[in-house]
Amino acid sequence: MSDTPSGEIPVEEIPPLLLRMVPESAGFIAEMFHRPAEAAVLTEEAAVMLYELLAECFTGPVLMPQLRSDKPDTELLTRCWDFVERIVDHPTEHVSGAVFFEVLDQLLLDSGLVEAAWPYMKDRTRARTLQMLDGYDVRLPGINRR
Repeated sequence: MSDTPSGEIPVEEIPPLLLRMVPESAGFIAEMFHRPAEAAVLTEEAAVMLYELLAECFTGPVLMPQLRSDKPDTELLTRCWDFVERIVDHPTEHVSGAVFFEVLDQLLLDSGLVEAAWPYMKDRTRARTLQMLDGYDVRLPGINRR
């Protein structure tokens, strides 16, 4: 796959991209689909179930524990947010909605999660996060305080 803008990544390539960029998700993917992760991410089911894939194999078990950790794995967090950056502005509502609801929106579950994630986010992800915060009328010092 080439390094094209996120909008050019075919939906069916997103699950394999997750596995390549965040191999820590492999066990969760295998459990969810009852087959080896390498095979599971190549199925149509993985692309169709993108919301569940992100929630159960990425955000919940991999990303959030690192953001809540006193000693996060900075290399892992960098890879996680690099993955999000690749798909955050995807032109397909199925993908952009999955990222919004299953990744970005989850940052509002606990105080401090947006602040913990912010240093690892790239430009498009930061812009989308700012839109979300403004939409929910959430003001965070140092991030979107006006």
